[in-house]
Amino acid sequence: MNKDQVKGAAKDLGGKIQQEVGKLVGSTEQQAKGLKNQAEGELQEHVGDLKENLKDARDAVKDALKP
Repeated sequence: MNKDQVKGAAKDLGGKIQQEVGKLVGSTEQQAKGLKNQAEGELQEHVGDLKENLKDARDAVKDALKP
């Protein structure tokens, strides 16, 4: 797990909390901000996943090329 995955998951969770608080207090602005943060967090998680996959592929190629 890399920092993008962790930060993305945290931002996604924070966005979910913000959205729910917005619902409780009747603030559509807070709900929208929460949804935005969730989307940003999910995107950052996916970037982290991609980085991990590329790292794994690079390591596999290195191992395959070793004599």
